[in-house]
Amino acid sequence: MKQQANLIRAGQVIEHDGRRWTVLKQQIITPGKGGAFIQVEMRDLKTGNKTNERWRTADTVERLMTEEKEYTYSYTDGDNLVLMDGETFEQAMVPTALLGDLAPFLQDNMAVTIDLVEGDPVGIHLPSTVVLEVVEADPVVKGQTAASSYKPAKLSNGVKTSVPPFVETGEKIVVRTEDASYVERFKG
Repeated sequence: MKQQANLIRAGQVIEHDGRRWTVLKQQIITPGKGGAFIQVEMRDLKTGNKTNERWRTADTVERLMTEEKEYTYSYTDGDNLVLMDGETFEQAMVPTALLGDLAPFLQDNMAVTIDLVEGDPVGIHLPSTVVLEVVEADPVVKGQTAASSYKPAKLSNGVKTSVPPFVETGEKIVVRTEDASYVERFKG
C-alpha cells in the first residue's frame, strides 16, 4: 500500500529498492530554506544492515501490511528465540537479531508480540515495562536530597540506568524497556 513519506512511523515495514526494511527512527526536518523532508533510519530485514534515507514529504513509499500475533518466550536456541503460540501451542523460531537493543529485557515466559509480513517475522515488541532487581547502586550521599538527583545503578540483566537516591541494592524496580529508564519501585 502506497503512503506518503511524512506518514512513516517507527516500527513500520516498508519496501525500498526491492528490499524490505523496518523503520527504527524517523524525523521530519524543516530547513530554513527549501521544502521539508523526512529522514528515516531503517534496518534491512534480511541482512540486518542499517541505513539512513531521506525523502521529500510529498514522495510516496510502499508500506507493507503487518499482522500481529501474540507468543510466549520459551528459550534461546543459538541465534534464534523459541516462542510458543498460546492458542495452538506450536513453537516458532524467530531470529534474536530482531530484538536489537531490547534483548537484555527479554524474560522467561514473557508475552511478546510478533509482527509478521506474509508469515515472515519482521519485528518483536516487548511489554512497555519490566521488573528487574538492582544488583549495584552507589550509596546515598548525605545531603544529596534534591528531587532531580539520580545515581547510577546496574540491573540484574546487566543494563545500567539511573535511579533515585532512595533505591538500594537488592530492591526490585519497574524499568521502561524502550530506554531503560526508572519508572517506580516494584510493589509486589
